[in-house]
Amino acid sequence: MTKSLVVYLMSEPETPELAEAAVEGGADVVELGFPFSDPLADGPVIRLAAERALARGMRTRACLECLAEVRARVGDTPLIPMTYASLLEAYGWERFAADAREAGATSLIVADLPAGERPELRRVQLVAPTSTDARVALAAHETDGWLYLVTLTGTTGARDELSSSLADLAARARRLAPGVPLYAGFGISTPEQARAAAELTDGVVVGSRALLAAENGPAALREYVASLRAALDA
Repeated sequence: MTKSLVVYLMSEPETPELAEAAVEGGADVVELGFPFSDPLADGPVIRLAAERALARGMRTRACLECLAEVRARVGDTPLIPMTYASLLEAYGWERFAADAREAGATSLIVADLPAGERPELRRVQLVAPTSTDARVALAAHETDGWLYLVTLTGTTGARDELSSSLADLAARARRLAPGVPLYAGFGISTPEQARAAAELTDGVVVGSRALLAAENGPAALREYVASLRAALDA
């Protein structure tokens, strides 16, 4: 079974070219971060990228324009904005959902909006090792397309080893959400970690390490994503 590879990029002027490179390297899905000044789950690499994007004027409207430019470059590749509830509250919930769809979004992630709140807003739901069985089941019922397994308690960022919490979380999610694809993220940075996570799930999400590769340009990002793709396909 082919494993899915989701690559996270921050919305900036260079992002459309970077997203195209990621897809060329083998990314199946591109997750586009909308920068926020007070993120809850983002580690130092993503926080720094968000601060840089905000300093360059990447507000919600500019991010939606970036999304549309990415869509024009990557064909039918699924695109998922990742944002926070405060941004949608300020922009307007229904307005954002409509504008994101028009710009080419396939779905949406709202990192701090729990399952059960605003169920009319179709989005990928997140669950963590600390989530109760009832919470996992609710998130799986409401999720849009796949369920995002946060592999650890803490923030995003590269780790030396894959979280030991993933195996139990993946097993619980399989039991509570039969048939729902499971993608693991947070702390996955090397091809070896990606392969190990994919043995337990249907796909992986790579963020911080992809941003670091992207700092060296499209070719470097393409090469890094290709190394992940090769590991998943091995």
